[in-house]
Amino acid sequence: MIETIRRRTPKGRGVRIGIGDDAASVTNRRAASLITADLLIEGRHFDLRWTSLSDLGYKSLAVNLSDIAAMGGVADYVILSLGIPRRLDSKVIAVFYRGFEALARECSVALVGGDTNAAAKLIVSVCVIGHPSTKPVERRGAKPGDDIYVTGTLGDSALGLKLLRRQKRAGGTASAHARTLFMRHHRPTPRLATGALLAKNELATAMIDISDGLVQDLGHICRASGVGATIHADRLPLSPAYRALCGTDDIVSALSGGEDYELLFCAQRRNRARIEKLPARAGVTITRIGACTAGDPNVAILDASGKSLRIRVSGHDHFKS
Repeated sequence: MIETIRRRTPKGRGVRIGIGDDAASVTNRRAASLITADLLIEGRHFDLRWTSLSDLGYKSLAVNLSDIAAMGGVADYVILSLGIPRRLDSKVIAVFYRGFEALARECSVALVGGDTNAAAKLIVSVCVIGHPSTKPVERRGAKPGDDIYVTGTLGDSALGLKLLRRQKRAGGTASAHARTLFMRHHRPTPRLATGALLAKNELATAMIDISDGLVQDLGHICRASGVGATIHADRLPLSPAYRALCGTDDIVSALSGGEDYELLFCAQRRNRARIEKLPARAGVTITRIGACTAGDPNVAILDASGKSLRIRVSGHDHFKS
């Protein structure tokens, strides 16, 4: 299986020694590197009853590329390790690699190595190595008065997962809107171009990708930056599919669902006009949803009348049973 992967994997730019040796040798394209890793475990992060191995391969890389995007970086190399249960043979795992390789080619990322082993469940471990397009954008740079923005739309992945679980139990054919949400869950888009533009133009004062939910991830920025935040529920960008199936009153998935892998960033008010021009260059909508405030690092959610809203769950808990 490893030999098949080695033959099929293009060497990629900057790769001196790729798959087949004890370690890869790659060119360090800048004085500094960006390095991120993620772990996906069957039964915790994905369910093969409604997730194809091709989609899983694609998503496994996408969630890591999203972390590089959140730093305003460029992804170069990836290391992939798998714990494989005995029920999945090499032909089945090859389907996983096809999904993985599809996104790697699209984003010009070179697979340079990894590991495989037997496991009770399917375990996917991905490490991406990249470089900053300029100075990396951290979570800690937001100031009171900064605007808060998000790319794309919110809640699609979480709502898609709810519908997948419901359809598995009830059966039947999914609507066109449901299929759109399924795709948003299975194949998220890492916003690499947008992140790099925000970094190169020094527009984002702080940035994070939305993996665990808007409120929870905004809370990470607030705590790192020592600011509070106010977001307006009626400004949340909701897709036509979300609106058709959930309306505009049920925004729980948009606030706390997670796995949208959109960028959440802060920017100075004086840069509003410049940010409004970015969607045409980045190919994705960018919506201003609130502002940073002075005081405790809490996230306040206001409805259209200015009344405070409360939600029971702020985001995903990786250790909740």
